[in-house]
Amino acid sequence: MLQVVAAMPRPVEACRVFHGRGGLHPGLEAFTLDWFAPLFLLTSFGPATAEELAAVHQALTTRWAELAPGEPLNWAYQCRPGGSAPGRTETRLMAGSVPEPQVVEEQGLRYQVQLLRGQNHGLFLDMAEGRRWVRAWAQAHPGGKVLNLFAYTCAFSVAALAGGAAQVVNVDMSSGALATGQRNHALNGLGAGASFLAHDVFSSWGKLTRGGPYALVVADPPSYQKGSFVATKDYARLVRRLPALLAPGGHALLCLNAPELGPGFLQELLQTEAPDLVLEGRLPNPPAFADIAPERALKVMVVRAPA
Repeated sequence: MLQVVAAMPRPVEACRVFHGRGGLHPGLEAFTLDWFAPLFLLTSFGPATAEELAAVHQALTTRWAELAPGEPLNWAYQCRPGGSAPGRTETRLMAGSVPEPQVVEEQGLRYQVQLLRGQNHGLFLDMAEGRRWVRAWAQAHPGGKVLNLFAYTCAFSVAALAGGAAQVVNVDMSSGALATGQRNHALNGLGAGASFLAHDVFSSWGKLTRGGPYALVVADPPSYQKGSFVATKDYARLVRRLPALLAPGGHALLCLNAPELGPGFLQELLQTEAPDLVLEGRLPNPPAFADIAPERALKVMVVRAPA
C-alpha cells in the first residue's frame, strides 16, 4: 500500500486508491484506501497497529506534499473488527478536517457523503460502472421510466435522470437514506421526475406493478440484512416479479455483493424464476477493484425482457 500511495496521481473524482481486499497484495488483504475529496479514508477489516497507521500517515504526508504543495492533508481511519476480533466499528479523524456537509464528484455528478459515522458512506465506489451503465442506458432510451429498488441514497436515480430518463421511482425502507437521495438530486438540479417511497419492497409489489411498466428496473439489495433482505432467500422472490414490472424489451440491472455467491447464483435464479428473461452479460467492475477471484467480487448483471 505504501508503494501505491508513493506513486499515486492526484485523485480528482471519488475513487478507490488501494484495494487490498481483492487479494492481489499478499499480507494487506485487510486494508482499503479511498479518496472522498478532500479526504482519504483508510479502512481496516481488523485492528491496525500504531506502527501501521504511522507508516500510512508518513506516506500520505510525503505524497500529498508533492501532489498539492501548501494544501492540508485530510485523512481518517475506520476499523471494522470482525471474525476473531469482534467489536464496534470506530472511525477517527487522523489529520486535517472534514467539511460538513461533504459533497464529492463522480463522472461529473455530485453526491453527499458521510465518512465519520457508520460503515455506509452514502456512495459505494465499486458500483461506479453500474452508474455509468445506467446513465448511458438513459441516453440511449430518452424518456424512459425507471424503478430503483433498494435505492439507498438514490445514486442510480441521479445517473438515470442525468442521462435523460423521464421518471425514476426510488424505493427504500430507510427514510433517512431517501432524504439524502433527495439532496443528491438537488445537488445536481435533477428534482423533477424523481419520486421517493419509504416502503418495504416486498410489501409494495401491487403499488409498484400498477405504477409500471418500467423500461429499466435496478435492484441493488443488501446481501444480508436481517429483517430486510437475505440474498439466499429473498433474491428469488425479487427475480420472480421482474417480468410483471418490465415493459416489453425493457432491461433490469441486478446487483449482488456477496462474496460467497458467484455469478451462477443469479443465472440459476433467472432460469428457474424468470426463464423468459435474457441475460445479456455482467458489467466489469472498476479496475481499482481488481480481484484475484472475480467470482467473489461485486456482480452486476444486465437482463432484458423479450420484445
